[in-house]
Amino acid sequence: MAVRWKPIGYTALGLASVLALGVAGYGWTQVNRLTSGLATADVIEPSAQLPSSPPNVPVPEQNILLVGIDARTDAQGNPLPQNVLDQLHAGNSSDGGDTTDTMIVLHIPAGGGAATAISIPRDSYVEIADGYGKHKINSAYTYGKQAALTQLAAQGVTGAEQERQADKAGARTAIRTVEQFTGLTINHYAAINLFGFYTLSNAVGGVPVCLSEPVHDPYSGADFPAGPQVLSGARALEFVRQRHGLANGDLDRIARQQAFLSSAAKVVLDAGTLANPVKLDRLIAAVQQSVLIDSGWDILTFAQQMRGLSADGLTFVTIPVQSLSLQTPYDGDAVKVDPVGVRAFIDNLLGKGPASPSAHPSGAAAQAAQSSAPPTTETSVVPSSNSSDLSGCVH
Repeated sequence: MAVRWKPIGYTALGLASVLALGVAGYGWTQVNRLTSGLATADVIEPSAQLPSSPPNVPVPEQNILLVGIDARTDAQGNPLPQNVLDQLHAGNSSDGGDTTDTMIVLHIPAGGGAATAISIPRDSYVEIADGYGKHKINSAYTYGKQAALTQLAAQGVTGAEQERQADKAGARTAIRTVEQFTGLTINHYAAINLFGFYTLSNAVGGVPVCLSEPVHDPYSGADFPAGPQVLSGARALEFVRQRHGLANGDLDRIARQQAFLSSAAKVVLDAGTLANPVKLDRLIAAVQQSVLIDSGWDILTFAQQMRGLSADGLTFVTIPVQSLSLQTPYDGDAVKVDPVGVRAFIDNLLGKGPASPSAHPSGAAAQAAQSSAPPTTETSVVPSSNSSDLSGCVH
């Protein structure tokens, strides 16, 4: 079902902040102020880079990879203080492994028509690019980064500069892995880490969410009652990170993330946020501290081009899976996926070819995928605080 376009995903809380100023027609000085301080990295292959075009030219067809990185450093490569990690239930600086907790490909058709957000479960068992073999797709970033860390250390590069260069290598491996798995060419890249999500959710004053039943998860720290509630900071991070204790694991977590970011985008676009100087200053500072984009992305022009985007909406989808409990030699339980079927599913979704029977899950996997289908506008809109109807809430 198509819904009104909103930036989505773990990373899109930051991207929404950039686009909100442009799409809503807010002052370009504010957009310039925001984008001038964004961290960038050269991660897109020259062959995938889009030619520059003036703001009055409609947005060209493109695929944007949005990732949320389970990193213990900031956007500049500096380690996070232990007291911050404690608030995030993130262990210490050696934990996490820089895996990508969230991977979403945002497809924007030529002219900016109805966009499609394609979620890839983090545990999808795929061939990792650059010769690393078959592993969970969330480890592609880690393999690329760890190899670069070793090489950089041998060259005498240390500290934040080592982290920045290694992060660039990790992003490139992740991008190439997504490209060979989906058949899509990635034209742009945006990433955010744990601390960035924390600061951004605080900057907007919290995000409304709704749960159909109470949850308690000691792994992520999630401990929430049923019903509507407003979350920010560490609590917001717990909400989008929980997967233990959910019936469909990562698929249910994807549904949560999509519901959270749909709601967050509404908060960012709300006039109360854009017109409040204090909130706006906090939002801009948080984005500059935490969001990294590819160095070839003219985000200001992109925001101006997106002003002409149709209101027909965005379709939320999750790739089809074959099994939620594939046993692997080295990665433990993983999500079984069929690359051929996934490509056929995506081609059909984007109007590029017929669907293949193998592109659709069946049996228990079909039931799991159906039960965790991404929320429509109705299911992601949170009931008022005095509502007892939980039919529109997520698990």
